[in-house]
Amino acid sequence: MPTKDSSRLDVRKTYKLYVGGAFPRSESGRSYVVNDAKGKFLANASQASRKDARDAVVAARKAFGGWSGKTAYNRGQVLYRIAEVMEGRHEQFSSEVAASEGLSISKARALVDQSIDRWVWYAGWADKLAQVVGSSNPVAGPYFDFSLPEATGVVALLAPQDSSLLGLTSVIAPAIVSGNTAVVVSSFERPLPAVTLGEVMATSDVPGGVVNILTGSASEIGPWLAGHLDVNAIDLAGISDPDEARELEVAAAENLKRVRRPAAEDWTESPGLSRLTQYLELKTVWHPIGI
Repeated sequence: MPTKDSSRLDVRKTYKLYVGGAFPRSESGRSYVVNDAKGKFLANASQASRKDARDAVVAARKAFGGWSGKTAYNRGQVLYRIAEVMEGRHEQFSSEVAASEGLSISKARALVDQSIDRWVWYAGWADKLAQVVGSSNPVAGPYFDFSLPEATGVVALLAPQDSSLLGLTSVIAPAIVSGNTAVVVSSFERPLPAVTLGEVMATSDVPGGVVNILTGSASEIGPWLAGHLDVNAIDLAGISDPDEARELEVAAAENLKRVRRPAAEDWTESPGLSRLTQYLELKTVWHPIGI
C-alpha cells in the first residue's frame, strides 16, 4: 500500500488575472500573499496594475458589440450556464468561501447556494427586462412611440471586500445580463472565489472580454477606472471610505460616467432591480403608423 510522503513539498499556487478570456500575469510582475481568516497561507494572487486595468477595459470594449448584440434570451442562457458550471464546482467554492470569510463549511455552502441561485434569478430577467423597463408611449399623432432599454457600455465594478462570492455575483450578474461588459476588481483579502469564478467564465459560454477580473487593490486601481474615458459606469461597492468614494466620483465626472455610490448592503436579501436599471440607457423610437 502506498503511504503518504510527509516530505512532499506544497504546491503553492500563484493565481493570474482573467482578461479577455485568458489568464495573463500582471504586467508589473507583482503578486501578494492571500491568507485565510486565521492567517494561514492559501495562495499568491497577481496584483493588478494600471496597465492591467487598461488592458481589461480594451478587452471589455472589444467584446461589447458582440455581447450587447446577442438576443436577451441568449444572454439569459449564458448566465444560466454559469450557474450550471458553478454547481459542478460547489465544493471548491464552499471551501474557498469558508477559508476566506472564516465561516463553517455549512454556512459557506449556503452562501454558494445563494450565489448560484442569484445567477439563475438574473438569467430569468434577461428577456423580461425590456417589458418591465421599456414602454409604449401615448402620443398625439399617427405614430408608434417606444422607449427601449439598451446597455450602457463598459462597467467597472469594485466588488465588495467582505462578501467574496455572493457580493461579487450580486454586482457582476446585473451588469452583464442586459448587455454591458465588465471590468471587476475583486476583494483584496478574499480573491480566491473571484479567481475560481474567472475559471468558470472561461469554461462556460461567456465570450472572452465580457467579464474581466483583476485581483488587487480597489484603492489603487479604482482611480484609473474612474477616470478612464472609455468606461461608462462604475460601481463603488468595494469602497468603504467616504472621502475615497467622493474622489472617485469626481474622477468619474470627467466623462459623465454613471456612478453607483457605496452603501451598506445585506447581500443575502432579495436584490431587486436597482442594479439592473443602473446600467441601462433608454432609447425612444418614433415610427409612423402604417409604414
